[in-house]
Amino acid sequence: MRFSIVISVLCGGFLFLGTSCRSKKAVAPQTYSHTAVVENKKVPPSEKAREQNIVESKKTNSNKLQNFIAEWQGVTYKYGGADKKGIDCSHLAIALYADVYKKVISGPAYSIEQGTATIPMENIQEGDLVFFKIESKKVSHVGVYIGNNKFIHASTKKGVMVSDLSEPYYKKYFYKAGRVK
Repeated sequence: MRFSIVISVLCGGFLFLGTSCRSKKAVAPQTYSHTAVVENKKVPPSEKAREQNIVESKKTNSNKLQNFIAEWQGVTYKYGGADKKGIDCSHLAIALYADVYKKVISGPAYSIEQGTATIPMENIQEGDLVFFKIESKKVSHVGVYIGNNKFIHASTKKGVMVSDLSEPYYKKYFYKAGRVK
């Protein structure tokens, strides 16, 4: 409930403007410091402990991602929508990043794309963004990569769904993969 209020507040300004997320710039992602607590003392983690923290973090993010997908799959598409009554592709990516990765991104698809570093497809990871130019000269669609060549997005015809990047339609309009800077 609290998450939907936060998203409503964040996106309320976008809806007020009558557009779908027309902000100017993506906000820098939050960084996290890795420290371990041993016998009530903070100590820098060893390399092995740091790697374990990363593995645990990925498992946690994966569980959160799967829960997010289950919760949102099937929600109808609505241009400028930002909640479960209807959502567009950029608001879905914004909501997913806030809920699963605790990072803030904003704007329409083309603006979100400008806040990413291009990555080659052989290096794509869960949580990276995939961008499409669908009958447009600029990026017009965004999804979030979830692994195994699949991505979650809000389709204008089918709402929130998981698709495969190898489907002919998405291959035709695929522009690039990007990682939030």
